[in-house]
Amino acid sequence: MIRILCYGDSLTWGFDPVNRIRFDEDSRWPCVMQAELGDGYKIIEEGQNGRTIATEDPAEGEKNGLTYIGPCFESHSPLDYIIIMLGSNDCKRKFSYSSMDIAGEMQIMLEKIQAYNRFKSKDSIKIILVSPPHISDAIKDSWLGDSFGYENAKRLSEELSGWYKALADMYDCVFFDAAEYVKVSDVDGVHLDAGDQQKLGRVLAEVIRSH
Repeated sequence: MIRILCYGDSLTWGFDPVNRIRFDEDSRWPCVMQAELGDGYKIIEEGQNGRTIATEDPAEGEKNGLTYIGPCFESHSPLDYIIIMLGSNDCKRKFSYSSMDIAGEMQIMLEKIQAYNRFKSKDSIKIILVSPPHISDAIKDSWLGDSFGYENAKRLSEELSGWYKALADMYDCVFFDAAEYVKVSDVDGVHLDAGDQQKLGRVLAEVIRSH
């Protein structure tokens, strides 16, 4: 049984931008990936709404992905793959980050993952670093616009893929740019609709098969 941890934020949790609830298992991308890959694989969903890479969020509570990744590894071990897709929430206005800052957070995350991989898993875990889909122009009229800082969040999200590609090369990860395959919903400018959730699951299943 090949075990795959999907570690992310609301895009991995399956937030429905229209109804603002969780998509069912027919639509969430990790579940779609499970259906595509079949019984020889075990997909572990670890999405959390509002999760950041490595930043505390006093307004929203315990969202720091860096502090949870260690316990998460231990509770779900053994693992063969980790698919990590984080960074969208780090684009929020309250954090005042540049894209380079966000990449710096991701570098710290990868250092921690690789340390666990090397010393507790004998380098057996393949890491797939996913650059998230771009925040779109729809953020200007979205209920999330004020939180994300409108056009600045869009710009930051568009800059992440270059940084993430460089990090993937540095840390020997598989790099995947989700923005080349899916687009966020015009309803809120941040989340994927059901069709793009499903598409992402199918494409990432192919990434797993090829690595």
